[in-house]
Amino acid sequence: QVQLVESGGGLAQPGGSLRLPCAASGFTFSSYAMNWARQAPGKGLEWVSGIYSDGSDTYYADSVKGRFTISRDNAKNTVYLQMNSLKPEDTAVYYCAKAKSGTVVVGDLRELDYWGQGTQVTVSS
Repeated sequence: QVQLVESGGGLAQPGGSLRLPCAASGFTFSSYAMNWARQAPGKGLEWVSGIYSDGSDTYYADSVKGRFTISRDNAKNTVYLQMNSLKPEDTAVYYCAKAKSGTVVVGDLRELDYWGQGTQVTVSS
């Protein structure tokens, strides 16, 4: 069965960095785009970033563009989210999610069919 396991969350100071890995199993990882989404306290799910199955293209929400970087290692079945210049408004539970195809549909959560359990990121001084 499909499993997605995020890690790397925690407390960071404003301006700091965190790196979130997501380990995938139960499907042919290199055939599917992968995405990150987040849910801040009291708010809905927000798509954050996506990467094509072969890593050739990446996409970002305007709120994180220039600060976050998505990458993947198909040999390790792992997708990463490098978060730099963190802001308090980045505080959220971060989820990795498998897409239904090898390409990214920017911002469309309906295109994501499996989700991890999430990892908490808190940005505070």
